Amino acid sequence: MAETKRIKTALVSVYHKEGLDEIITKLHEEGVQFLSTGGTRQFIESLGYPCQAVEDLTSYPSILGGRVKTLHPKVFGGILCRRGLEQDMQQIEKYDIPEIDLVIVDLYPFEATVASGAEEQAIIEKIDIGGISLIRAAAKNFNDVVIVASQAQYSPLRDILKEHGAQTTREERRWFAKEAFAVSSHYDSAIFNYFDGEEGSAFRSAAENQKTLRYGENPHQKGVFYGNLEQMFDQIHGKEISYNNLLDIASAVDLIDEFDGTTTVAILKHNNACGLATRSTVTEAWVDALAGDPVSAFGGVIITNTVIDKQAAEEINKIFFEVLIAPDYDVDALEILGQKKNRIILVRKPADMPKKQFRSLLNGVLVQDRDLKQETTDDLKVVTEKAPTAQEIEDMLFANKIVKNSKSNAIVLAKNGQLLASGVGQTSRVDALKQAIEKAKNFGFDLNGAVMASDAFFPFPDCVEIAGNEGVTAVIQPGGSIKEQLTFDYCNEHGLAMVTTGFRHFKH
Repeated sequence: MAETKRIKTALVSVYHKEGLDEIITKLHEEGVQFLSTGGTRQFIESLGYPCQAVEDLTSYPSILGGRVKTLHPKVFGGILCRRGLEQDMQQIEKYDIPEIDLVIVDLYPFEATVASGAEEQAIIEKIDIGGISLIRAAAKNFNDVVIVASQAQYSPLRDILKEHGAQTTREERRWFAKEAFAVSSHYDSAIFNYFDGEEGSAFRSAAENQKTLRYGENPHQKGVFYGNLEQMFDQIHGKEISYNNLLDIASAVDLIDEFDGTTTVAILKHNNACGLATRSTVTEAWVDALAGDPVSAFGGVIITNTVIDKQAAEEINKIFFEVLIAPDYDVDALEILGQKKNRIILVRKPADMPKKQFRSLLNGVLVQDRDLKQETTDDLKVVTEKAPTAQEIEDMLFANKIVKNSKSNAIVLAKNGQLLASGVGQTSRVDALKQAIEKAKNFGFDLNGAVMASDAFFPFPDCVEIAGNEGVTAVIQPGGSIKEQLTFDYCNEHGLAMVTTGFRHFKH
């Protein structure tokens, strides 16, 4: 079987025509004949090139409101016939079926129609039938046919035409077939998920835009990211983003989104906050966030929800960090921050986050709703005789946002809009608290008047007793333990205020 095949006839039927003119022109120059339908045929003819209507080939008009145009043996026979099989070639000659060597087709914008909030009938009409059938047929017969299934493949085809003319190798055709099946599988997944709704009867997810990373979590592991990072960030400086960078960036985004409407800076290390503060200016927020743990901040990820100005940049520039994320930067701030070539500096752009989360586990996949619950004062239930003060309530809600985004078991100590310390990822809540207290003391914080947040309930008063002895005056926790009255009684006996929220926030 010959490796190189010449393109003699092309079937072109596309919804999006941007960038197509150059390809059509080059094909015409190479003597390729065109078959097309409707608007695409008019487009080709508007360029001054002859184009046979599919209806003339099949002797059938477009029917059923355009639902049936290319579904005909004279079209699919020309695509699927195996040039190296004598029986196939005899049959297409008998039935006067022309060989089709190139198919350029794209699909109705189903996902965009769903996203627009259109009514169901409009959505159903954007389920492509002819296009998806052409894609599968041409991709199946890649030994003889080139399939271009989306605008993303226009550029590779254009490059081949410029370099080699209207001919392709088997390797090139197989690559186009692979890309075509990626398009069709993504499209079918989107349709299934629309019909499945919230039922979750099967797991279907398709992500495009492969980005090969330097390595995975460790240098001996391969790592790849699938998704459109450019939709979320503009990288304006620094080295290539790594697998571990992405894990920290994701945690940083989840955390900072809890603090909408306030000037907040957070510093993360290994997916946990090691510093966070809300202040009136970004510089003040940075200084107090860094004070929470200046040791762990070394090599960390910094994120803020506020424009970084020159003053803040001068302070941030004093330490080594891996990644800095902000909605924008003043020009003179970037001049300072860009002095170290490897620093990754990202501008965060508005982008919708998926409502579902999933991860591979054992021989399957775990799926859950994203934890979007943000407690407010309306969720707080005072369970002790002493009610918390307004400042304590503000600090408890602040601390609760941090503990929600910390690895369990987690305890957070906070005061006056500042993370004093946290204990994270411990096998016992007592150990998490002791870790937090030790860190707070190491960095010179006074815990008198601080609040404590826990990501799960206290079945025993041990943590409350330890925290109270260090000066903590108010506690926020989910509640729900059948033995929690013992903890409430201890708080009452020792003058501590406690509120429950009814919402647990484990994070693994």
